[in-house]
Amino acid sequence: MVKDGSMTVQKGTGNIKTKQGFGSCQLHIEWRTPSAIEGEGQGRGNSGIFLMGLYELQVLDSYNNKTYSNGQAGSIYKQHIPLVNACLKPGEWQEYDIIFTAPQFKEDGSLSSPAKFTVIQNGVLVQNNVELKGPTTYIGQPTYVAYPGKLPLSLQDHGNPTSFRNIWIREL
Repeated sequence: MVKDGSMTVQKGTGNIKTKQGFGSCQLHIEWRTPSAIEGEGQGRGNSGIFLMGLYELQVLDSYNNKTYSNGQAGSIYKQHIPLVNACLKPGEWQEYDIIFTAPQFKEDGSLSSPAKFTVIQNGVLVQNNVELKGPTTYIGQPTYVAYPGKLPLSLQDHGNPTSFRNIWIREL
């Protein structure tokens, strides 16, 4: 749903994806979880920003909300815990400034260099050039498999009405 200069993921409508693919990039995105608190843990404003459609930076209402550490806002989901919880209160616009380095593969399909993230949330460094073990997985260990160098950016439909605005991206 697009309204008042922002778009809100509606439950069951699927992920929002770019038509264009991106690899290494700088991304600015603002996001807001619902102001009315419903649920707890992963049930509060859950969404995600998937670089290349594969690597998830978690979006979640983590303000006074207990959940597993590598699933809170600012985490590289199931891989890297944020350096600090920089979340604002529910209903307030928050921002991520992301530097993403896409993985590189050799001609034989083996990994040459892993994906990396640097993330600043609300002006606070929460991820500092961390290396990923592979694409985001919900269960099991991530592993790299060669794929194209540019894939769409995706905003996750996780069943919570999370809003996004002021999104800009530039290739690096």
